[in-house]
Amino acid sequence: MRLATWNVNSIRARLPRLLEWLASAQPDVVCLQELKVADQGFPAAAVAQAGYSAVVHGQSTYNGVAILSRAEATDVERGFGDGVDDPQSRLVAATVDGIRVVSAYVPNGAEIGSDKYAYKLAWLGRLDSWLAANAPAGARLVLCGDLNMARDELDVRSVAAWRGTVLFNDELSAWFERLLDHGLHDLVREHHPQGGIYTWWDYRQLGFPRNDGLRIDHVLASRPIADACVAAGVDRDQRKGEKPSDHAPVVVELLDRIDPPR
Repeated sequence: MRLATWNVNSIRARLPRLLEWLASAQPDVVCLQELKVADQGFPAAAVAQAGYSAVVHGQSTYNGVAILSRAEATDVERGFGDGVDDPQSRLVAATVDGIRVVSAYVPNGAEIGSDKYAYKLAWLGRLDSWLAANAPAGARLVLCGDLNMARDELDVRSVAAWRGTVLFNDELSAWFERLLDHGLHDLVREHHPQGGIYTWWDYRQLGFPRNDGLRIDHVLASRPIADACVAAGVDRDQRKGEKPSDHAPVVVELLDRIDPPR
């Protein structure tokens, strides 16, 4: 199975690129973030023609997440279901081929000390609680998405410039490790322990040509999935060319057979 996650930064703006990439990369499951359309505006017909069904939790103008899959997606869950009145569409989960797939778009946070940063931390707390209830030992679960945080210095090209920001600080690094404490494994890091793999480059100041990037898009998986992962990386080519997203897809390859936990 080939599984990917991609913040497309507007499904309308990036639809031609997405369809071309689906045809060439042939992923089995794709988690998308930052759709910037309501459910009724999602290009479901075009995606279906490409061979994928779509589970969408959209939002007009901002946010929005989706899961595209070749196989049928079941047991769909939109949002945390925790009773919190939150109009932002940032999480959708579904079961595909026996794997619980979660597409998440963690808030950016704007700047340290702002209300938006407080919302980011509160949202991470809700994600932590959701995982506590939905990621039992031995579960086949994959948390994919733009988590808007670098794990540590290995995920940041210009450490001095980014340290202490809403994408890279000690508080967020601790949150990242807390997510892993739910029995999840950082698949890209496990296959590239040296770091230096980035998924986002600022449009400004020649971020991509200078490779001044951060790894803020992640695939975190439970042990059975991690054991079945034979490759993980970033498709940098999707950050090139005309009208790219500022993010590139993260792609992992899983064995067809996923053994039970050891």
